[in-house]
Amino acid sequence: MRRVETVPVAVRADVATQTARALVRVREMLLKGEVARGERISELPLVARLGMSRTPIRLALERLAHVGLLEAMPAGGFTVREFTLAEVHDAIEVRGVLEGTAARLAAERLLHPSELDHLRTLCAEMEAFHQLTVASLPLYMDANEAFHAAILDLSKSGMLRRTLQITNSLPFASPSAMVFPTAVLAGSDQTLAIAQEHHRAILTAIATRQGTRAEALAREHALMAKGVLEIALSDRDALSRVPGGSLINVSVR
Repeated sequence: MRRVETVPVAVRADVATQTARALVRVREMLLKGEVARGERISELPLVARLGMSRTPIRLALERLAHVGLLEAMPAGGFTVREFTLAEVHDAIEVRGVLEGTAARLAAERLLHPSELDHLRTLCAEMEAFHQLTVASLPLYMDANEAFHAAILDLSKSGMLRRTLQITNSLPFASPSAMVFPTAVLAGSDQTLAIAQEHHRAILTAIATRQGTRAEALAREHALMAKGVLEIALSDRDALSRVPGGSLINVSVR
């Protein structure tokens, strides 16, 4: 019989850990605009820059291409994706549809009121913020991300989870994508108040098992990002603060 070569578990675990680190670092580079849209990005320069071996970097680049932040080139290597405003709007729309579905399923599949305890705690934490500052912004963003994740948990749908993970990997489509520009734009306090009201209403709709209402509210909440983006487009500094803003070609709508 032909001997089958196997990779030791420890080696596989190390590659997985290194790949995760490479994925986070390269994605961060893209979101911060350290690599311009349309620019070629390949393994060898990253090996030197990140101090990692070639295999995890290659795997990280392949995953980033899979979620749509990079494009594979026929001759090898990758280029940084460019997004039009229409594509950004579509990404936000898709997230709205998926999160709306998650909220509806959460209401329909709720078995006991105690399942909402974590969601109530997160809602109360966000209620404590009357305005966003440099100091409070990270805390609010963490609570906001956790709130959206909790609704997804309550939907009890692995299919939705996998699909939303892909959608949310696009920088401007994640739940907190527009929180930072919201904090620096005019009328930020009013926008924050509306977002908090949405959170309360979604929680109430799920608690009272009003699936259709929960879905509509979650979709409306997600679409707030479109309004914030449009305001940010008139403020170059604010747009530069949007994660992945440098990937958007504002001249193409």
